[in-house]
Parts: sequence; C-alpha cells; structure tokens
Amino acid sequence: MSTISQFVAVIGAGPAGLMAAEVLAQGGAYVTVYDAMPSAGRKFLMAGRGGLNLTHSEPLPQFLARYREATPHLKAAIEAFPPSALRDWSEALGQETFVGSSGRVFPKAFKASPLLRAWLRRLESMGVRLTPRHRWTGWDEQGDLCFDTPHGPRAIKTSATVLALGGASWPRLGSDGAWAEALAAKGVQISRLRPANCGFTINWSNIFRDRFQGQPLKGIALNFGAHNVRGEAIVTRSGIEGGAIYALSAELREAIDKSGSATLHITLRPDLDINDLIAKVSAPKEKQSLSTFLRKAVNLSPVAIGLLQEAAKASGAPLASMSPVDLANLINSVPIELTGTAPIARAISTAGGIPFSELDSDFMLRRLPGVFAAGEMLDWEAPTGGYLLQASFATGAAAGRGALKWLDG
Repeated sequence: MSTISQFVAVIGAGPAGLMAAEVLAQGGAYVTVYDAMPSAGRKFLMAGRGGLNLTHSEPLPQFLARYREATPHLKAAIEAFPPSALRDWSEALGQETFVGSSGRVFPKAFKASPLLRAWLRRLESMGVRLTPRHRWTGWDEQGDLCFDTPHGPRAIKTSATVLALGGASWPRLGSDGAWAEALAAKGVQISRLRPANCGFTINWSNIFRDRFQGQPLKGIALNFGAHNVRGEAIVTRSGIEGGAIYALSAELREAIDKSGSATLHITLRPDLDINDLIAKVSAPKEKQSLSTFLRKAVNLSPVAIGLLQEAAKASGAPLASMSPVDLANLINSVPIELTGTAPIARAISTAGGIPFSELDSDFMLRRLPGVFAAGEMLDWEAPTGGYLLQASFATGAAAGRGALKWLDG
C-alpha cells in the first residue's frame, strides 16, 4: 500500500507529536495533528521560559546511560536522531544553538517560541494540518477515533494513528494522563503514572516554613545511598525542590514507595574538608549569637542555619549545646526526612506509562495494529538537562518512521 494519499492522525501537538507529523509528511502521508488545547506546544513553551534546554553535548554513550533501565529501548531511536541531528534540525529552522558551560544545549534565542513558530510554519508548508480543541477519548465500535470538540462529539477514520499525548505533569498545559483509561480499555497494560523530576514533602516546623519558604540552598551537595549530587535546592512551604533534588528524584521516589519515607543528607559546605570545618566552628564565638557566628565563620546563609536548627530540634540535641565536632559533622551531613513526593501536577515530567513490552521495535502497540506511541506516554524517565526533550523528539521521529513502514507494508 502506497503511503501517498494515506491519512494519518497524530494526537498531541507537543515535540513528539509534531516531530512524528514532520516525518510522516516528509514520507508523503496526509497528516492532521489533533490537540485538546487551543494551540500547539503549550508545555514546550513552558519548558522554554527559563531558556530552552534542547539536548546535551556529552558523548552519546554517557548520554544514553541517563535513561537508566529504558536505555536499551530508546537506544535505536536516539541513535537515529541524536543530539547532533536535533541541533541541525533547530538550525535549519533558523534557530542556531550553543553549548552552555554545563554542557547543555540551548537555542541562541534562549526561548521556545521562535523555534515553535518556525516549526509550525514549516509543517503548514508541508501540508500538515493542526486541529485544536479536539480531546481524544478513544475509539468507537467501528475503530474510528473519537474526539470531544466545541461542536460536539466527532469520529474520524484514519489509516494510522500516532499517540503523543504526554505524561501527567502540568495537566493545565494539556498532558493530563487521561489517555491511560482509553488504552487500558483496549487491553494495553499501563504502568502507574508517577511524578519524575519532582519535589518532595517534609514536615517542616511552622517557624521554619513561614520564614524560609522560597529560599534557595546554594552550593550544596545531596547524598542518598551511593548517590551524590552537587547543585541547588529550594525550600517550599511543604518540602523541597530544585535541580539537585530532581537529579535524585527517581531513587528518592522509589525509596518512599517502598518504605514510606526517605532520609536525604545535605552537605552545606561541600568544598570544606571536615577538619577545616571543625577548626572553623572551634574558633571563639566571643559575643556573637550562634547564627551570626555560623554566618561569618562558615559562610552559612540564614536558611542553611535554619536547616541546622530543624535537624537539631528533630534529634533532641539543641544546636547551641553541640560540641565543635558534632556541629561540624551536622553541617557536613544534615539529615532531612522526606515524607512523600510532591503532586504529579507539579512535577517536571512523568514516570510510568506504556511499557516497552507493549510496543514493537517500530513503536507500534502490539494489541492495536496501526497505532503508534511516542514521547512521555512511554514508560521511561530521565533527568533534566536536555534528556527529556531529546527522547521526546527521537521517539516521535521513530514512531513517524514506524507508521510510514506500516503503511507501505
């Protein structure tokens, strides 16, 4: 069957869906992208608010390892559309990229909107139609796609379908995970959707919560089991979040799921040797308060000192009564008990979804011939740093290629 004249529906106008649409249109298919939101790429635009981190420049073997147990399943898709290809694709749309000091790759415009606008123009020139305000609800008895629209229910017959509806984080931007019910009704196994790159809840005291919510902990190291991460975190009213926390979120989430809580250790001055730290806190305090002394002698911020006070209170040993050695050891490893994960609606990304066992090598659902899936709907997770977008683009391209192959078969 020739691909030409075949109509393919792509459901979801995020990076995975739009990339699938581009590959399909290049292959000669007629493509319409349906999305529940009024416009395309809502979450993509949100990701670009702090500077759009498209991908990462590290060597591909290290890059692939970031996907943990999903690496074997994503390897072929990312190798077919690697970070270098994503950069070339962006630059072909007039958005040059650069490598930041951390190895992350950004467009020079440092925003998502110029890239998205150029991409949508190119897709339109290729004949791809975008149909907003169409919320997919499953299939009817004839196997046609069903949508809720502003003008009532609508059924659409297609030659193939690519599902790219995202996970369940930031549902107000369109990815609410509602697709899981429609697929489960067709016998597709779905791994429970859980927050990834997320914050965690902590039972802060009212004094600490009221005074320090929103305050950053800078230049810290986080330790959990064999894992050690340097970076920053932010105290929230209900717990803690931030880049360094997100880097450990998978391990912390799994521990909480298993045991109900997890103890994270924070090193407040990771660049100071423990003996140097002991020497600094052993100096005479003179008439200074303990807080002033710690601020001047050890260069601790008020929120870091407040964190020490929280930990000391939880242990039953007042901070002021600690010996220099005990105080230095506490600064070097502040125990914080995490009681749960922050809500999935506030997570950056999602773990769980469609297991790879439900897909063939072309990203087609084994139980639903002609239906392909890509992006965050699939059961994989990765840290921030460009890995999330890279896999979304790459799996979208892979699903598009898979659909073309199926149509030509």
